[in-house]
Amino acid sequence: MDTQILFSVLAAALLIVSALGTIFPVLPGSLLTIGTLIGWAALIGTTPAWWAAGIGGVLALLGFSASAVLTGKKLKEHNIPRGSILIALLAAIIGAFVIPVVGLFIGFAIGLFAGESVRRRDAHGALGSSWAALKAMGVGILVEFGCIALASSVWVIGMITHFATR
Repeated sequence: MDTQILFSVLAAALLIVSALGTIFPVLPGSLLTIGTLIGWAALIGTTPAWWAAGIGGVLALLGFSASAVLTGKKLKEHNIPRGSILIALLAAIIGAFVIPVVGLFIGFAIGLFAGESVRRRDAHGALGSSWAALKAMGVGILVEFGCIALASSVWVIGMITHFATR
């Protein structure tokens, strides 16, 4: 089997894992995408491969940055402190072990609500701010996933170009 085909199949598998890593944040999706694209381009070594890696890497970096900025902005707008987010993250980790697959999300939501309830001493206000934070995180995940999907599409174009011109 041709090693370039093997590298490309491995890169495709890693890009799928990185896209899933944005939805199920076990792996850093954007960083894995950038690493995969650069690694694939280095192993393939052609101009189309490097162009695909460069453009795809920029898209993944934009998604990572936009996700962080959009989420952070919304959290600041709703005055959600880092303490509540830390409680939510700890609850998400516990939830991931207690409830397979969806425990991460359930744990995060419960932890965020608990942290906000303690801070605000008002369940209704805590529910509103928790919901706003969850929506902001959801938008961030969607933006990052979309950019990784675009980066993967650029990779497919680069891979097709590479194999068509070799």
